Parts: sequence; structure tokens; C-alpha cells
Amino acid sequence: MAATFPPSRLEAFSDGVIAVIITIMVLELKIPHEAGWAGLHSVAPALGVYALSFTFVGIYWVNHHLLLHRIHEASPNILWANLIWLFCLSLLPFFTSYVLEKTEDDFSVAFYAASFLLVALAFMLLRIAITARQRAEGTFEHADLALQVKHWTSLAVYAIAVGIARFHHPIVTLGLIAAVTAMWIIPTLGVERCDPPTHPTKTLPSNALDSHTR
Repeated sequence: MAATFPPSRLEAFSDGVIAVIITIMVLELKIPHEAGWAGLHSVAPALGVYALSFTFVGIYWVNHHLLLHRIHEASPNILWANLIWLFCLSLLPFFTSYVLEKTEDDFSVAFYAASFLLVALAFMLLRIAITARQRAEGTFEHADLALQVKHWTSLAVYAIAVGIARFHHPIVTLGLIAAVTAMWIIPTLGVERCDPPTHPTKTLPSNALDSHTR
């Protein structure tokens, strides 16, 4: 049997890496040369892309926390899948800097959207590894299946966004990325409604219970 271990150390390591990623991203912001509102206006697109990237990382931090709390023990497969996801996420500061440096042209935005797709694919790999562990522990629930469907939908939208950027619609691409990001601000949004209804246990009348026990 493969060795397992508590997921708390894995979560603590991931939190540290995510904190470094956010720090690196904010260091990429440049002070404008112009003073006053004109200077702020010139860096507004950069601030917008940074805010989108920050929100993206923050949402994954929340979802990663919730996902790891679905299991009691972590397997080596989960450890490796988590490392792959962290590697893909650690590239986001580079992709963010690239799209800012290239003034958000078609190719750079497509490149940026592809980075979101890459991170989402890696997180799906982690989700699959955790699902396997949940099934081994007997803790897999209907809500977990609904979250997988929501995740696959996000992957499809990211893939569409990459294609749209290549057809000279970078603003639409950024809008689609922002829409998917907003969809995950509340990780369980739309999932509770998918849960199967619970049927309360019927209680027998006291007289029927007495007659049954006689």
C-alpha cells in the first residue's frame, strides 16, 4: 500500500509558494513617468491585468484550501500533482509581465489566456488525484462531481478565449477570463443547487413503535 501523510504540510508549503508568486507579480508594476491623473491613466491597463492575475491566484488559493480539506490523508500522487500545479502557477508572473510588456496585443493576450488554461489543466490533474483519494476514503460526494463539471466548463471557456484572441479580439478574451474568474469567487456557487435532495427519515408513531417491539 502506498504511504500516505496528513495534507497539512502540503497545504503550508503551497501557501508559501503562492505568497511568493503574488509578491513577484506586484514587483512587476512600474511607477508612471507622468505625474497626477495622467500618470495613473497610463498605468491603468497594467493595474487591471495585475488585479485579474491577483484575483486568479487568490481564487486558486481558496479552492486549493477547500480541495485539500476534502481528504484525510494525502498520497504521493497528490504530492506530485500539487507540485505540477505550483510549477504552472509560478509561471503566471512571467505571463503577466509579458502581456504588459507587449501592450496587450493579440498574441500576448492569447499567450496570457493560455497560461490560465495551463494552470487550470494542472489544477484539474490535482483534483483528479484528490478524487481518487476521496473514493479510497469513501468521502466522494455529489458536490465533488458538480465541481468537476464546473471545472471542465472553465477549461472550455479558457480554450475558447485563446482562440478568440488570435482572431484579433483581445478585449473579449480578457472579458472571458474575468468572467470565469468571477464564477469561481464563490467556489461552491451553483453547486449547492446540484446536490441531491435529502429525504428526512420518517419517524413511526409511538403506538406503532410499541406494537412493533412487542
